[in-house]
Amino acid sequence: MKLIVLGAGYATRLHPLTLNQPKPLLHVAGKPMIEHVLDNVRGITDLDQIHIVTNAKFAEHFQAWADSYDTARPIAIINDRSTDDSNKLGAIGDIHLVLKETSVDDDIVVIAGDNLFSESLKAFGDFARTKNAPVLGVYDVGDLEEIRKYNAIEIDQDDRITFFEEKPANPKSTLTGIALYYYPKSTLPLIHQYIAEGNNADQPGRLVQWLYPRTPFYVWRVPGIWYDVGSKETLAEANRIFAACIEKKES
Repeated sequence: MKLIVLGAGYATRLHPLTLNQPKPLLHVAGKPMIEHVLDNVRGITDLDQIHIVTNAKFAEHFQAWADSYDTARPIAIINDRSTDDSNKLGAIGDIHLVLKETSVDDDIVVIAGDNLFSESLKAFGDFARTKNAPVLGVYDVGDLEEIRKYNAIEIDQDDRITFFEEKPANPKSTLTGIALYYYPKSTLPLIHQYIAEGNNADQPGRLVQWLYPRTPFYVWRVPGIWYDVGSKETLAEANRIFAACIEKKES
């Protein structure tokens, strides 16, 4: 199983902090966000390779970090060669790039480099293995207005997706899909097909929206706290929340 970490964005809402530093390398609770991400996936069995996809502006930053980061799993930094928001490949485009450039022919886990979790994601890997089908991490944000910023999702009694819509105008549920995905090897040709047909390559939820009518697609509920860092305010709040989480675990 391979891990793909999405880190090719330019995080303009966090300027000037991200003018010369990629968002996943900004510190939260004493260490770069991406290290929190890798800590969370550490327990997923069978992960034998980490691919971090970034852009031309920040590839050297990630490489310098990777060279000094102690991990038992090899890390490859993939440069998507974009230089700003005008020519970026988008999240799905970056996933496709990694699949092509590294000739990945295994199951993959995809996660955003700026998504923080208070609990291990080991159970996500275990659940995905039992399904052997695409799996989306979901979180209950508890607010229908908040859902409008993300996506709306409906599921059946077997936790299979029956409806998915990006940026919904009239959401019916507070459950939202987040940037945590499992795609078994058997679905990789569908990802290639999605790109070949010229579909939206930016928002990763668009791939879910396209895939779920074509193949069974399940959800896994994220336990504890999930945080998507997108502004200076949410960065400050993440620092406070995750510092408290770490202190609680250590006490």
